[in-house]
Amino acid sequence: MAAAPFRTRPGRPYPLGATWDGSGVNFALFSEHATAVELCLFDAANPAREVRRIAVSERSDQIWHVYLPEARPGLLYGYRVHGPYAPADGHRFNPAKVLLDPYAKAVAGGVSWDDALFGYRPGEAETSAQPDPRDSAAFVPKCVVVESAFSWGDDRLLRTPWHKTVIYEVHVKGFTARHPQVPPELRGTYAGLASPPALEHLQRLGVTAVELLPVHHSVAEQHLVDRGLTNYWGYNSIGYLAPDSRFASTGARGEQVAEFKTMVKRLHQAGIEVILDVVYNHTAEGNHDGPTLCFRGIDNAAYYRLETDDLSRYRDYTGCGNTLNLTHPCSLQLLMDSLRYWVLDMHVDGFRFDLASALARELHDVDRLSSFFDVIHQDPVISQVKLIAEPWDLGEGGYQVGNFPPGWAEWNGKYRDTIRRYWKGDWGQVGELAYRLTGSSDLYEQGGRRPSASINFVTAHDGFTLADLVAYTTKRNDANREENRDGSDENFSWNCGAEGPTDDTAVRALRERQQRNVLATLLLSQGVPMLSGGDEIARTQRGNNNAYCQDNDTSWFAWPPMGSAARLLDFTRRLIRLRLDHPVFQRRRFFQGRRIHGSAVKDLSWLRPDGTEMTEEEWSNWHSRCLGLHLAGDAIEEVDDEGLPVRDDTFLILLNAHDEAVPFVLPNHQPRIEWEPCLDTRDWEPVLEGRLFKGGEPYPLEGRTLVVLRQRVKESA
Repeated sequence: MAAAPFRTRPGRPYPLGATWDGSGVNFALFSEHATAVELCLFDAANPAREVRRIAVSERSDQIWHVYLPEARPGLLYGYRVHGPYAPADGHRFNPAKVLLDPYAKAVAGGVSWDDALFGYRPGEAETSAQPDPRDSAAFVPKCVVVESAFSWGDDRLLRTPWHKTVIYEVHVKGFTARHPQVPPELRGTYAGLASPPALEHLQRLGVTAVELLPVHHSVAEQHLVDRGLTNYWGYNSIGYLAPDSRFASTGARGEQVAEFKTMVKRLHQAGIEVILDVVYNHTAEGNHDGPTLCFRGIDNAAYYRLETDDLSRYRDYTGCGNTLNLTHPCSLQLLMDSLRYWVLDMHVDGFRFDLASALARELHDVDRLSSFFDVIHQDPVISQVKLIAEPWDLGEGGYQVGNFPPGWAEWNGKYRDTIRRYWKGDWGQVGELAYRLTGSSDLYEQGGRRPSASINFVTAHDGFTLADLVAYTTKRNDANREENRDGSDENFSWNCGAEGPTDDTAVRALRERQQRNVLATLLLSQGVPMLSGGDEIARTQRGNNNAYCQDNDTSWFAWPPMGSAARLLDFTRRLIRLRLDHPVFQRRRFFQGRRIHGSAVKDLSWLRPDGTEMTEEEWSNWHSRCLGLHLAGDAIEEVDDEGLPVRDDTFLILLNAHDEAVPFVLPNHQPRIEWEPCLDTRDWEPVLEGRLFKGGEPYPLEGRTLVVLRQRVKESA
């Protein structure tokens, strides 16, 4: 550090982070309780070597700031923050530890696990009264000053209406990691996701949005690295404004920012929105035993929820060791600044908030009127993008499905559970199923929300893939090296024969049919469908239902889809097209159960297998696993963009979760009615396609099948 010092100026407190203005770089860092802050600069050729240390002497309203007129994009930097090391008082300052900037827009390198990363003396996490003196500079990643200019052209948020949205949840790397048509140097990267083969798959499939597993810069936990594993999913964020350099093909010295923007621009050109799965509920620093990488060393008491009776411990609503303290203005500001950055600078279209209930806790209880909701709703930028909550956390009272306020959509865990129970053959599911198929009005209507508040899913990244759900009755997580104790106990017996792969033709055929049943139910239910990436090509994790640490063939997509996987892809494409072509499957309002616009029938009717309408009394004691759903296309209480009533064909959906066939009598409520089969999950193609069934005639509804029929009115002679 003998090099000549940079010239410095006082700079300004805003914006926070490192901001290049074309002439120099302004650095601004919040710390309420620090006594001194040092800006550390690192050698571009050897990032472990600290070359300069600059005292940040200016402080305005708890913001420490300095301006370096000679600094340029590409500069590597970090901070050392001085203050009391007093865990019992909530403070863990230690200037021996180099810290990441919470507002860094790019991070170069990863964590190299070493004891020097920990702020306490070795073996004294519980009792140490003195900070550990070892320097961590050689073992931490470095922040990068970035050039924010980018040629967006006419790119803008797509703003696809909720009712026309079909979400595809996908991992940036896993999607293209072994795609033979993607150039090897682009596989598993942002550029790979935006490559022509990847875009072609998404466009032909018909999805309208990708929901990306976390792309904020993250850290692989030490216990995983020690076992030769990594945090593949990335739910361990440390940089809320920095795209993870793991997925960059062009470089990690700021190039990842432009590569991410290019990905978004190309997805938008393909008509596909970008939704980010964001993890603001906790950080990668873990509990009191964890490393000092960023927030803990900058201002522990401000950034984290601490136990009121023991400030050396963290309140953990997430199961990850800590909870971000969104009751503190600086943490709440960080969250909002991050969200605005990803919308305004990176052009993303929305967010899915991991363990969102943890964000809404004011004191202890989940609070619908918390400052988190207030600041989101009043923000003119964030309130206008897609907002999706994972409406639970691990704390008491954390399961909040149906309880988020207007403006929010939710992962509907009740939808997932009900559809699974129904198709595996559980009794007594029909009443619950009816709510889930029609948008879950029992959860969302009373609060003034619409069917689009329900993000419908049956499988997701967390749990079995669809192919595995119908093939395994128990998890197979041994590769995670936790003796198969991790992961949820999805103990569902789908009666599909022997567990795991099989050459038995009948077993294989039933599993394929069950996949079609789930996909058809998902894509024809009211609400917003979310398809777990790879389910359309029967992706398997070989029974692993917690593949968070499997950055390998367990998690990566298998290309190209062959045989039944290719047929399933074509089946899914046709389903999505059927949904998007017909307003009756994408209603913006809940059904009224009455005649609308002079229609001859109610907008929604539930039918028994004998063709008669179910009564209110029958719902409470209905023991069949077979029912029909009549959707009147001329009774949609909605108008189009020109103010004209929305009209569509009338459809009939028949569901049979029995093992045996049921002859289902088709409705005959009008003269000359005929019914045309357009989907039957008994096989890949509608077996009876082209045949017309008269009203009052029984349809041969096979066991474990879903059928869709379109109403036709026979021309008079």
